[in-house]
Amino acid sequence: MTAPKITLYFDIGSPFSYIAFHVLKNSPVFSNCQIAYVPVLLRDLFQKCQNPPPIAVKNKLQWINKERLYWSHRFGVPMSVPIPEGFPASTGNLQAALAGVAAHAPENIVAITEKLFTIFWEEGKTKIIDQEEFQLVFQSEMEENRLSDVFNDQTKAILNRNTESAFNAGAFGLPWFECTNPEGEVEGFWGIDHLGRVADFLRLDKSLDNSFNVLL
Repeated sequence: MTAPKITLYFDIGSPFSYIAFHVLKNSPVFSNCQIAYVPVLLRDLFQKCQNPPPIAVKNKLQWINKERLYWSHRFGVPMSVPIPEGFPASTGNLQAALAGVAAHAPENIVAITEKLFTIFWEEGKTKIIDQEEFQLVFQSEMEENRLSDVFNDQTKAILNRNTESAFNAGAFGLPWFECTNPEGEVEGFWGIDHLGRVADFLRLDKSLDNSFNVLL
């Protein structure tokens, strides 16, 4: 028997990725899981799946807005009530830099990702996707001699490989959870509303968090 494992594929521009990140990091349900946080580019994942972006689907943006507020409230995730100005945003450069962190300085990925999600979705400041803005966050969390590892052209190739890995794991949207249970079985799950199934598959105790009652 091994510890349950979760790979969370995420994009800072996805509100449900933010909620998933917050829950995995803070809920006692997942406290004994080994969690890997893997940045991908949602735009490219959509293209690989021939899945139209939400803004191209009539009524879907309004549904996303209601759902992000519902699930953030349910799990106690701080969330801007007004949808951040400029959403959906182009996060390619930011995600590439995060991919560099995950590859070269994984000890920093959680702290940096948390700050970026907070700025984008709690504070509603979408300008954080601009390099002159997000670079300050990276500088606050990383040693200066490591910054060259995350601000170079090679990180785009890492991001592309991450997105390809998510696609090969079955992902067509975010958040995508690739899970390995204590028996070594592997299964993928999509969406914040499937966290109950994630917990069941991993043999976790959902009673540790009352927020999971809605998922029963």
